[in-house]
Amino acid sequence: MTQHPEKVTTAAALKERIAVWRKDGEPVAFVPTMGALHDGHLSLVKLAKQKADRVVVSIFVNPRQFAPGEDLDAYPRDLAGDLQKLADPGCDLVYVPGVGEIYPPGFCTRINVGGVSKGLCSTTRPHFFEGVATVVTRLLMQVTPDVAVFGEKDYQQLLVIKRLVSDLALPVEIIGAP
Repeated sequence: MTQHPEKVTTAAALKERIAVWRKDGEPVAFVPTMGALHDGHLSLVKLAKQKADRVVVSIFVNPRQFAPGEDLDAYPRDLAGDLQKLADPGCDLVYVPGVGEIYPPGFCTRINVGGVSKGLCSTTRPHFFEGVATVVTRLLMQVTPDVAVFGEKDYQQLLVIKRLVSDLALPVEIIGAP
């Protein structure tokens, strides 16, 4: 039987685990997801494992990516299935925070990346990239990876994240992957 990767649900537990790896000199890669994992996600995890000794995958359905009238509750969720899928491609730790861990009470910051977030997807979902930029920033600050891997399938989102990291001088390499 394949063993599932370790799972944590708090930023404190996440940071504690990563601190051990850092102490041992192990670089960390990060693959953020909203779960409902498929082969595309798993290919990102495999690439992340090639780029670093340790791989963290987050599973967080971000409510800020859904506008009123969009059905957040209908978004597919299968944590047990996702954990099973992550057993093989090299994931070391799965971060599954609750909404309060990402957006604690009173949280009111929103990150808006201009330029690349205009047009295309934002024409029909103007709130979407603000939600993406905000959650990715929170996750990057919590995980503190050396590299983060994002799919090129969501190309505009990848460009938004690259711009965000560049503009804020965040110390992480963003890798786009097919």
